[in-house]
Amino acid sequence: MQLVWLKRDLRLSDHRPLIDAIRTAEPVTCLYVYEPELWSLPDADARHLKFINESLAELQVGLQRLGGVLVYRVGDITDVLENLNQQFSIHRLLSHEETGNRWTYSRDLKVAAWCRQHNVPWKEHTQNGVIRRLKTRDGWAKRWHRRMSEPLQPAPASIRGLEGLDHGRQLHQEDLKLPPIPSPSQIQVGGETVAKRLLQSFLSQRGHRYYREMSSPVTADNSCSRLSAHLAFGTISMPLIWHAVSSRLAARGGRSGSSSASGEWATSLKAYGERLHWHCHFMQKLEDQPDLEDVDMHAECVGLRPLIPDSAFFEAWKHGRTGYPLIDACMRSVQQTGWLNFRMRAMVVSFAAYHLWLDWRPTSRWLARMFTDYEPGIHYNQFQMQSGTTGISTLRIYNPIKQVADQDPTGIFIRRWVPELAKVPNEHIAEPHRMPTGQQAECECIIGKDYPPPIVDHGKAYHLAKRRMGQLRRKSEFLSQSRDVFQRHGSRRRRR
Repeated sequence: MQLVWLKRDLRLSDHRPLIDAIRTAEPVTCLYVYEPELWSLPDADARHLKFINESLAELQVGLQRLGGVLVYRVGDITDVLENLNQQFSIHRLLSHEETGNRWTYSRDLKVAAWCRQHNVPWKEHTQNGVIRRLKTRDGWAKRWHRRMSEPLQPAPASIRGLEGLDHGRQLHQEDLKLPPIPSPSQIQVGGETVAKRLLQSFLSQRGHRYYREMSSPVTADNSCSRLSAHLAFGTISMPLIWHAVSSRLAARGGRSGSSSASGEWATSLKAYGERLHWHCHFMQKLEDQPDLEDVDMHAECVGLRPLIPDSAFFEAWKHGRTGYPLIDACMRSVQQTGWLNFRMRAMVVSFAAYHLWLDWRPTSRWLARMFTDYEPGIHYNQFQMQSGTTGISTLRIYNPIKQVADQDPTGIFIRRWVPELAKVPNEHIAEPHRMPTGQQAECECIIGKDYPPPIVDHGKAYHLAKRRMGQLRRKSEFLSQSRDVFQRHGSRRRRR
């Protein structure tokens, strides 16, 4: 048989390994493996499992309708392959390339060794703009555009499945000993149908004011595409989205930046297209250097912050008890919903890195579990960028008070997730600790009792962090190393 190994590609449309497999006369089996060791890692969560299982359930129905079969197995992937090979003889193994965490990188090396040992050809297909064994970043953007412009692969019309296989079953959080999700109903639903529906609604209605509304947590959940989790687990392909955005942009017409409706659409669609490009740009960094999940990108940043975080600061940040309302609202929200818009993600990471001086490794592991759309290549590189450890990015220290005025001035998002502040007037919603004692009583929000005072003084923390980073960046060794980092990972679209 030919075996199609499913990882982060849980769909029928634009699935190159599946199309490749059905071109021959041999029967095809689709395989998904629950790997207990993977699910025991500190970046794994039941949110991810829920999304995956929903996507697999729809895929299983679709495959069966076409005559195909999806089988579930549990254990080490090489043990699973060995067992299937002894039973049925694997003629070819097909899959998509994956840029996952370091564990999956090591796992894939083991699979490659097993295939060589058993003379089983393993064909890995590309599914986004990430380029394997890239020698230089020069010309990367053009190669990305060429890949996105390649013809899409239609869903198969029929599949010849292999009979006589035990189909197995899905595993759930109790099987894998994962902590329960606080609010399962608020976590995004997986599946190819949902992904295509989101894409359609974004391109026809929701994305009209994307460029203007993507930064505020009040509007972002509707105005953003909400396709990030679907891209992370492959219920829709990057090229399919790119083709749809390009087609809609051509149909909408209008001049980007114009105040007309068509102009707003053009501006928003172009901005979204840029973010699809950056999606792969950040994944490429982890593809080129898999240890970025654990190692500072810039060598001079090693030891910059304590590896073991201040437990009081870390716990307050994790659970939204810092005394900064927008930070706390974001951290409470992400625990319940599994999602935050980009600006708020950058803000909470910046606050942890600069105001609380927490190392990016423990904080990134925590949010990796919270984000349903956890994509390792984007996640760890964004954490390093927002924490100042890349050496080639602009230093961004977000002001959590100013961000309230910019993104949630009337406290709509804050009051939803920090109900202690429900009655606090707008003029104090960013800094409730500045309310007079009498007003605190009237608002039923006593600082220090109902809601904590600021965990650090913003002004002092800001200037201390800026001084520390300035001292580091002025070193001659830092500048020399930055050139090397840029040569390996920097964007060539705008040289620094």
